[in-house]
Amino acid sequence: MPDVNPSSHAGAARVGIGGPVGSGKTALVEQLIPRFAGRGTRLAVITNDLVTKEDAERLQNSGLIEPERVVAVEAGACPHTVIREDPTLNLDAADMLEARFSPLDLVLLESGGDNLASTFSLELVDYWLFVIDVAGGGDIPRKRGPGVLQSDLLIINKADLAPHVGVDLDHMIAEAREVRGGKPVIVTNCRTGEHVDDIVGHIATDVLFDD
Repeated sequence: MPDVNPSSHAGAARVGIGGPVGSGKTALVEQLIPRFAGRGTRLAVITNDLVTKEDAERLQNSGLIEPERVVAVEAGACPHTVIREDPTLNLDAADMLEARFSPLDLVLLESGGDNLASTFSLELVDYWLFVIDVAGGGDIPRKRGPGVLQSDLLIINKADLAPHVGVDLDHMIAEAREVRGGKPVIVTNCRTGEHVDDIVGHIATDVLFDD
């Protein structure tokens, strides 16, 4: 079993999902919700945006989850501020969801779209994913941003676009594995759900401690 960040809270596991704008974070959440629901996992979601609730409303209207189980946090500043420097708004949202829907097993926290330096405070999450996509450039891994290096699980999304944007996907994957020093990398197409089950498996094993 890999090392897991020590929880600073009781109750549900809290898993962060970070990454640049347009990398596919909300699409990933839409794929994760029914998969965890199918496992009987009691779930809630927090989304972060700058000054809107658009991602939360998208999930609330998706039919995938009870709308009341999705809460929006409006950062009002750089998105990393409320997931790293001062995560109070997200901590309060997570505590509120746990009180309202107790018992919960898992809270997913989607960050606002940020840059490669985005990371999550370990006061906020027990485990976090970072989503990049091939359309953002095959050189992203070798830029060694903290999100790429430090996340528990790196997702390379939109794999199907690689031939259309001139990216050597195999080389991008190899560089990602090299800079991460053996920490896991999963290549996905969150539009179709390809390999999302592998992400569920990592979260279930590493965070929920399912066999």
